Amino acid sequence: MIPKYRKQFNKDFSQEKYNQVKDILTQKSGIEPAFRISESPFFLTKEFETKLIDASESIIDQIKALPKEILQKAIPENCKVPNDTDQPHFFTIDFGVCKNENGEIEPQLIELQAFPSLYAFQKTFENTFCEVYPFLSEIKNPMSADQFTHYLKELIIGNENPENVILLEIFPDKQKTAIDFALTEKLLGIKTVCLTKVKKEGRKLYYEDNGRQIQIKRIYNRVIFDELDRIPGLTLEFDFREEADVKWITHPNWFFKISKYLLPLLRHQFVPKSYFLHEFPEHENLENYVLKPLFSFAGSGVELNPTFEITDSITDKENYILQRKVQYEPVFEDINGEFSKAEIRLLYIWRENDERPILLENLGRMTKAAMVNVDFNKKDAIWIGSSNVFFGEM
Repeated sequence: MIPKYRKQFNKDFSQEKYNQVKDILTQKSGIEPAFRISESPFFLTKEFETKLIDASESIIDQIKALPKEILQKAIPENCKVPNDTDQPHFFTIDFGVCKNENGEIEPQLIELQAFPSLYAFQKTFENTFCEVYPFLSEIKNPMSADQFTHYLKELIIGNENPENVILLEIFPDKQKTAIDFALTEKLLGIKTVCLTKVKKEGRKLYYEDNGRQIQIKRIYNRVIFDELDRIPGLTLEFDFREEADVKWITHPNWFFKISKYLLPLLRHQFVPKSYFLHEFPEHENLENYVLKPLFSFAGSGVELNPTFEITDSITDKENYILQRKVQYEPVFEDINGEFSKAEIRLLYIWRENDERPILLENLGRMTKAAMVNVDFNKKDAIWIGSSNVFFGEM
């Protein structure tokens, strides 16, 4: 997409440099990445970046204009958590790099969430690419590391002592995103705590550290609440649905409110047409659509080629959407002359007194498979996996 940077990177690339990138990430975090790291970032024009931002701003406007009761309908009854907030602390939005009917490369909305992504990891990843390939520094994200850290500390820690703030996850050591937890700990000075270790006394929550009971006042929440029911034999002292004297960053209800649930309600040239399954019109052709469960993570449950046999068998049709297919365009050339497809996730934060969220960083995903997800890539391919996007002039 920006030939000069692609040519320069491919010319400079070596297996040794790829190993160096992974080694630096391991050194900085203390653990190896549990997901595949792409050999390459990808390069997009400032013009493409403008399209991404304009689409995102329109989507934010539309979400802000929705009545609160519409958003409340997205939360399953058994997942409602008390003390909801007026807006989320995080907002992430995924776009595919696609080709339209006129053969033009453009973004197309894939998904959106009010759930934290790999904020600490992606900033570290971007800086690591620049360390190994110094020429990238001229097109790196203009936000400094200090400003980035300030924003995250302000959002997650606020005015509390860092020891009273935790990153909460279920069995964090087993999560593929554990490297982000480790980098977040180093960046913010907070502990990662497993949900099974949280103690509750009255309305107060505690965790133990070196024999001390420490009160939890703020939770940087990384638990996907509705997935807890799928863990057999899980025993917890604290149920999210109970009243507790704690501040959620971000509140668990927002995972449901800003999600695929909103896709049928949004309108923009870069937003593919979507319908709730139970409202899918007869005049539309099913083969032009992808079937997605409303509340799933990392591409689970997605049907790229749904049939009426599949859709008719679904009993809770209101919990699924059909999203019009988009054409991902393989435009990112590797050193062998083969091409990868990609998605971009824009990582915003939304401070409580701000009218609009602030864009901090991006996350890239590259693939040569049918689905743009690191779990669906072939093991012997290159230019696939987790990446970062650099925007520059042609």
